[in-house]
Amino acid sequence: MNWVWVVVIAVGGLMAYIRLAPSDVARWHVMGEIGGDKAFKSGVIRVVENAPDGLAALDKIILATDRTRVLAGSVGDGMVTYITRSKVMGFPDYTTVRQNGARLEIFARLRFGQSDLGVNGARVSRWLALGQIQ
Repeated sequence: MNWVWVVVIAVGGLMAYIRLAPSDVARWHVMGEIGGDKAFKSGVIRVVENAPDGLAALDKIILATDRTRVLAGSVGDGMVTYITRSKVMGFPDYTTVRQNGARLEIFARLRFGQSDLGVNGARVSRWLALGQIQ
């Protein structure tokens, strides 16, 4: 019976760490060179050409998303990183959006685990559709 309590405490500790671990701005508020659209196991990169006001429009949509907040940056800075947490476990996903001239660059990725199961790609596609940004 004692092992049950050990498991319960371990799972509770892991859940607390996932929800409460600090987010290092220097690690997550980055973009790098973006060549074009790319999907990978842990996230997605999307590039939208001819979207000169894309960041301002997308910012409003992203901030209206449940469990989403700004980690760093602003529309005025031309780059914002958002954290969106999953509903049940509170897993954080980071999405960095940069306005690069008329080009909108989006880099969405997970923090914990190996695969996001397509969640970041679906979220970014939904945001772009809501903003009618193609």
